[in-house]
Amino acid sequence: MNRTFFFLIAALFTTTACTQPAQTSTADAGEALPPSQIQLPQATLPDGFMVNVELAATPEETTTGLMFRPTLAADRGMLLLWPEERLATIWMMNVLVPLDIIFLDEAGQVVELVVDAQPCKAEPCPRFTTSRPARAVLEMAAGSAAAHALEVGSRIGFDRVSGFPVPVEE
Repeated sequence: MNRTFFFLIAALFTTTACTQPAQTSTADAGEALPPSQIQLPQATLPDGFMVNVELAATPEETTTGLMFRPTLAADRGMLLLWPEERLATIWMMNVLVPLDIIFLDEAGQVVELVVDAQPCKAEPCPRFTTSRPARAVLEMAAGSAAAHALEVGSRIGFDRVSGFPVPVEE
């Protein structure tokens, strides 16, 4: 009997140990897509250069912006969006990298540019306020505006940014 019991336990252990759990797809598990499959929103500059952008739309996100980021790649940026056009102010406090700050109207047209805004670790830090209303700000690495010939009046296109830019009625 001890021998039979031993064989039953051994057979049960072997069967259980070799059984693999059923495969489930990512969609079934409710998990997020792997980072390599996530498509970030993109800005298309007038020369065709594509910039992957992070979106900042809540008051907390637009206030924080690119603070505390040690680097910013040439093909990366942040798009700060407001619900309506307004006189916008960008503050460089705790920003660690030089930036080009591109103020945009609701159609994605450049209304003002600040080039090579320098990092600031302590007050007083520069504040850049538009003289014309802006609906969004595209922050990119310093030198990007010159490298891609951005100027007031240039139009920037956006993909995967819900509600921006607002289509221009002809």
